Amino acid sequence: MFPGEIDVLPDIYLNHLGTIFTRFTTQDSGNISYGVRTATRKKYFVKTAGDPADSAPYLDFDGRVALLRNAAALAESVVHPALPALHAVIESPAGPLLVYDWRDGEHLGTNRDDPASAHQRFKALPVPEILAALDALYDLHARLDAAGWVEGDFYDGALLYDFDAHQLTVVDLDTYRQGPHLNDMGRMFGSSRFMAPEQFSRGAPIDTRTTAYVLARAALVLLSDTTLDPDAFRGTHAHYAVLQEATTTRYPSYEAFHHAWSSASVQTDG
Repeated sequence: MFPGEIDVLPDIYLNHLGTIFTRFTTQDSGNISYGVRTATRKKYFVKTAGDPADSAPYLDFDGRVALLRNAAALAESVVHPALPALHAVIESPAGPLLVYDWRDGEHLGTNRDDPASAHQRFKALPVPEILAALDALYDLHARLDAAGWVEGDFYDGALLYDFDAHQLTVVDLDTYRQGPHLNDMGRMFGSSRFMAPEQFSRGAPIDTRTTAYVLARAALVLLSDTTLDPDAFRGTHAHYAVLQEATTTRYPSYEAFHHAWSSASVQTDG
């Protein structure tokens, strides 16, 4: 259905493909994304590198294109229900278009202090529903970890939740990297609510232990007040113990963290 290459700009092609029913721009990334509905009522999410002449974002056009190609490699290496399927990479004069499945859901990373926000409504859900979403998030990262991917700039802004279908979707993993590497920035990109200590220290190793720490922080953000205060934590004692170890003495790998979390879930179910 999708060509490998087009000779027009993305929005022109997409208007021929179907109806653009929404358009997303960001202030810092420079990416422009679209929701497109075809004549058969099929909906897609299409991500592009934005305007090649736009020099305002922190990454130039070539840098944005490189991240999109990285995102395509990640999507092609892992299949998981929480990760939208990538259908095509279309080359254009404005860089690649990544064509994903459209996923319904509300963004958990905006207006966090507003009681009516998706973030606060998600945190108010029954604990078993939040745990099910976290299980999906952690299972996805087990597959990413097995495929060699190391977390990069993950935070609640990467999460969509469909409150009707009770489905978590994970997006925007463009900055994940293959294999362990060294922090070459000092303070890396990311939200301090999620980041591991090594993500603030230039030259520190960034590896599977980093993924474990950041994903443990996600549970403390979504099931607690972002701290290790046991009175604020809404989960079980077994899950709390896993998160405490993950963010203090640390697990040696993401696999070890995921195994501990899964074991805690089995204890809860029992």
